[in-house]
Amino acid sequence: MEQQNFKVKKNMWKEVKRFSSVYALIAIPVVFYIVMKYTPLWNAQIAFRDFKSVRYGIVGSPFVGMKNFSEFFHSYYFWPLIRNTLMYSFGKLLISLPLSIVLAITIYECRHRWLSKTVQTLAYLPHFLSWVIMYGILLALLAPGDGVINDLIKLGGGKPVDFLTNSTAFPWIVILSDAWKEMGWSAIIFIAALMGIDVSLFEAAMVEGASSWQRVKYITLPSIRPVIVTVLLLKIGTIMEAGFNQIFMLYSPAVYNVGDIIDTWVYRQGLLDGRFGLATAAGLFKGVIGMLLVFTSNYFSKKVTENSLF
Repeated sequence: MEQQNFKVKKNMWKEVKRFSSVYALIAIPVVFYIVMKYTPLWNAQIAFRDFKSVRYGIVGSPFVGMKNFSEFFHSYYFWPLIRNTLMYSFGKLLISLPLSIVLAITIYECRHRWLSKTVQTLAYLPHFLSWVIMYGILLALLAPGDGVINDLIKLGGGKPVDFLTNSTAFPWIVILSDAWKEMGWSAIIFIAALMGIDVSLFEAAMVEGASSWQRVKYITLPSIRPVIVTVLLLKIGTIMEAGFNQIFMLYSPAVYNVGDIIDTWVYRQGLLDGRFGLATAAGLFKGVIGMLLVFTSNYFSKKVTENSLF
């Protein structure tokens, strides 16, 4: 028995050596997740402590139980933060996901290769620009003094609008600018799914006289439905992530009532005011809600569409 186990281990070690390059590649993301994702979970206990970094450290800080959570839940900002976070997350989901699917199908159906490649490149490009650069572009377009949009408004006889400090316009700027920036990148996975569809299905449909819209409706969309469901479930899991980098660059005190989300509030409470326990409690709450949303949406997706993550 021991000899047999020795042989199994020896053969396993040979296989590991044989595919050492593959294991080396796998090790990179594994180490990343251990160091950047799982190790910080130890620090999540700050949410249950009156954390004093210099005086006590994490373990030495007094344990206060659910006090930080209670303070966050009973805060004046709690419901506005939840409302704004969900508004931006669902707004981006409802606009960006359909636009990404439409863009992917349009590129796939385009018969002019040079045109599809050009559109692909132009659609992907904004993803690689930071929100600092995007803010500069939006400022050039929307500035009340000499912005392009306001110049057009003034040419039409209207009064200039300061879009970035307007509570009505600001949410739309956030949602639409995110769609502009990420739509092309999000379309990549749908284009890859479209490439896997059997071409003979389209040929048979064309022989039967199916129009372009009918081919999309009865072949394209049903074929990529599992991918759409998977992407939707993953996005629902991050529904409490409304885009800190984007909103942090775009918002100002004038639009805090519609621009402040959980992440920006956590930034101010934790890094600016030094209330690390309260900020960690809010972040932990956000993570728990995201996890519950993934499991719940996955369950209903499995029941309704028979497609799921697990």
